Amino acid sequence: MNYRHAFHAGNFCDVLKHLVLARVLAHLRLKPTAFRAIDAFAGLGLYDLTADEAERTGEWREGWGRLDAPFPEAVEGLLEPYRAAVAAVRSRHGDTVYPGSPAVIREALRPGDRGVFVELHPVDVETLRERYNRDSRTKVVHLDGWTAINAMIPPPERRGLVLIDPPYEVPGEIARLGLHLAKAVRKWPTGIFLAWYPIKDAAAIDRMAQGLDQDLGRPGLRLDLMIDRPDGTRLAGTGMIVINPPWRLAEEAALFLPALASRLARGGYGGFRCDAIGTPT
Repeated sequence: MNYRHAFHAGNFCDVLKHLVLARVLAHLRLKPTAFRAIDAFAGLGLYDLTADEAERTGEWREGWGRLDAPFPEAVEGLLEPYRAAVAAVRSRHGDTVYPGSPAVIREALRPGDRGVFVELHPVDVETLRERYNRDSRTKVVHLDGWTAINAMIPPPERRGLVLIDPPYEVPGEIARLGLHLAKAVRKWPTGIFLAWYPIKDAAAIDRMAQGLDQDLGRPGLRLDLMIDRPDGTRLAGTGMIVINPPWRLAEEAALFLPALASRLARGGYGGFRCDAIGTPT
């Protein structure tokens, strides 16, 4: 599939991705020692939901646009870091802007923390540099994301995360994701890895998750959010693999996943899964 992100900013995939990212960042902030957050496929960082690309698809209306009404208190508490990141970005850039993952990361950084935003597209990387290179906590790198995953770990801080969300424009990238995850975890066994995927070919995702379950050697979670009935031809859901998840993330996901599945469902169909994979510690 082609996932040029300006067309899809704020959709249901972003809701799950950025909510999980914000939760992991919130957990990292609980300890005073510095951390590093590496975004391997950074994109543009900010997206105007009134721009031509977003207006053409209108996907944000079925994602972020459905989060206006509050959830039950326990779920709202878990959404707070995500909502706070969006609010902070909008306070500076306008009420129609939606943050990409670099912006979500930047909002969570403390003075000693670092964010590294990797982008290969020659125009997009210059946009990122204009937006983030003035901040001493963040750095933009022009590099292929798959190369960066291996080259930038383990970081000097020894604590942190790597976000992997490729555009899935090349056949076989689900399998590639599993291979790169396993390799990266061997190099940085204590790092937190967040790997996003669209759910279209469910069988390919099952194979990838089963391979990780057998070979990973570290604890992990598979978090799937279904908003439509899968038929193998269209985007019916989205998911995240989280390696070395913060200890309460599974408990949190058991609250927010059913709430999102109910709120974002199409035609009355919504579903989720929160499965442990890998080897518990």
